[in-house]
Amino acid sequence: MRTEVTTWSLEMLSPEQLRAQPCPLTSVRVERADIPSPELSRFLYTAAGGQWYWYRRLDWDYARWLAYLDRPVVETLVLYVSGTPAGYVELELQADDNVEIVYFGLLPRFIGQRLGGYLLSTGVQHAWKQGARRVWVHTCSLDGPNALANYRARGFRVFDQTTDWEDLPDATPGPWPGAGLPPPSV
Repeated sequence: MRTEVTTWSLEMLSPEQLRAQPCPLTSVRVERADIPSPELSRFLYTAAGGQWYWYRRLDWDYARWLAYLDRPVVETLVLYVSGTPAGYVELELQADDNVEIVYFGLLPRFIGQRLGGYLLSTGVQHAWKQGARRVWVHTCSLDGPNALANYRARGFRVFDQTTDWEDLPDATPGPWPGAGLPPPSV
C-alpha cells in the first residue's frame, strides 16, 4: 500500500533543554545492555515496533545485528518493570559528538503508563553524560500517536520536516508472524 509519511527530525542542543519526566512507578529500572546481544535487540525492535511499521531491520541476520551492535558507539538501554522488559532506547554516538536516538519504544502492554516520558528522559540524560554536544532523533507519522508529542514535551525542537511516499505492507509486521496483536489504537 502506498502511504504518505511525514518525518520530523528533532534536536536538543543542551542538557538544560531537557524537561525530564519522573519515574511513574516504584518497580521500574533502566539498565544498559553491556553485552551486544542480537537476540535481545531483535526482540526489543520487533516487540516495541511491530505495530508501528518498524520493518527495516526484519531481514537482518545474526551477523549483521552483531556487527551493528558490537561497536563502542552503540548503546542499548532497557526499561524493566517488575523484572520484565518494557521498552528500550538505542543510542549511537556520531561525528562531532552528536548522539542519535536511533530507536526508542515501549512494548504495547506498557504504553499509556507514563513510562515513555521517563524512558526518553533517562536516555537523553545518558547521552548528555556521555559527552554529547547535541542529541537528536527522528520520528514519523507511522510511529506511535504520542511519539512526536513526547519528544516535544521533553524539550526537543523540530529542525526538519519532510513528506514522502512509501510502499508499505498492508498490515504492520507485529512482533512475530501470527502474533495476532490487535491493531494499535490511534
